[in-house]
Amino acid sequence: MISPSSQADPNKTATWTVVVSRGQSRNPAKRSLEQSIADAASTLEDADVLVVPHLYDLPKGGESLQKLSEIEGNLIVVSWIFPRAAHWVLDRNGIRGQFVPVAIGDAEDEDQEEPSAEQSENDVDRVADLYPRPDRQIHCIDLKAEESLDRFTEEIRRLVLGETDSARESGTAATPEETSLPIVGGRIVQVEETTARRWYPVIDFSRCTNCMECVDFCLFGVYGVDAAETILVEQPDNCRKGCPACSRVCPENAIIFPQHKAPAIAGAETGGSEGFKIDLSKLFGAPDGGDDAIATAARERDEQLLLAGRTAVGIDEQLQRRQQDLVAQPKDDLDRLIDSLDELDL
Repeated sequence: MISPSSQADPNKTATWTVVVSRGQSRNPAKRSLEQSIADAASTLEDADVLVVPHLYDLPKGGESLQKLSEIEGNLIVVSWIFPRAAHWVLDRNGIRGQFVPVAIGDAEDEDQEEPSAEQSENDVDRVADLYPRPDRQIHCIDLKAEESLDRFTEEIRRLVLGETDSARESGTAATPEETSLPIVGGRIVQVEETTARRWYPVIDFSRCTNCMECVDFCLFGVYGVDAAETILVEQPDNCRKGCPACSRVCPENAIIFPQHKAPAIAGAETGGSEGFKIDLSKLFGAPDGGDDAIATAARERDEQLLLAGRTAVGIDEQLQRRQQDLVAQPKDDLDRLIDSLDELDL
C-alpha cells in the first residue's frame, strides 16, 4: 500500500528523488533516523521523497519497484548497505544510471587514481562498458557510515541544491547552520509493502567481464544468461542462504552479497583485486587453516550441496585451474608484504 504523508503538487516534476530504504530490523533508533532524513529531505523544493522497505528484499512486481521504475530524474538512495551494493541492487531491477560517489563513507576516502596506459590497454571489456547505463545520476549513501543526522542532511542538500566542491574550497559554501535542514513534515510517499529477508548475489557490471565462471561454479541454478548472452542472476531465490562461495571465485570481485559480514563481499570499495586479496585472509571470513579463496569456496559449496542432500564435489578441474592461475601470477607489493608478515610467525 502506498501512503503519502502529504499531498504533492501533481503538476510538479522534481529534479531529484531521495529514496530512503528502511532497515530490516525495527530498531527504534534506526527508524527515527530514517524518518528524520525523509522529513528533512522533503523540505527541499527540487526533491521528492520515497520511503520503501529494505532495497535488497524488494520482490519483483511489488509496489516499491513499481514506484522506483517510474522515477525519471536523479536519485539519492539512502540505505543500510554499502553504496556499491545499493547501486547494483537497483540496476538488477531495471533502475539504472551512473554511480556517483558521495562525500560520506568509504567513497570519500577512496583513492581515485587513474589507471596507467599499460593497465588500460591490457584491461578487458566490462559489461557496463559494452552496455552503457543511462546518464542520470544515482548517488548512494550508506546509513552505517555516520551517526550524525546533520551530516546526512548536509550531503543531501549539497547534492540537490548543486553545491560544488569548488564552492567549499573557495569559502562560498553554506555554513553548517545553513545546511542543516528543518525536521518538519513535507512531500513524502511511503510504500507499505510486506517483504521477507532474502539472500542472493548481485552482479557489479562495472567489474564483470562476462567470463561465466560463476555459472560453471554454482550448482544451484542461480545464474543464467540473457538474450545478449550476458550473465545475470536468473533464479535469485535458488541461492543457499549465507553462502558467498561464488563471490570468492569471481576473478574480478564483481559478485556482491550485501548482507555478508565481510566488507569486500558485501560491496565495500576495496580498490580492486588488491583489496580483495586482503579480505580473502581471515578478515574476509575465511576459516583458519591456511586455505586460499578457492579452497574456501569449494568447501562452502560442498556444505550447501550436502545440506541439500546432494554429493560434494570438492575442488574440481575448473577450480584447480583457477588455483594454478593464481599461483602462477607474479607477486605484487601486497603479496610480498603478506609473505614478510608470515615469516614473522606472529
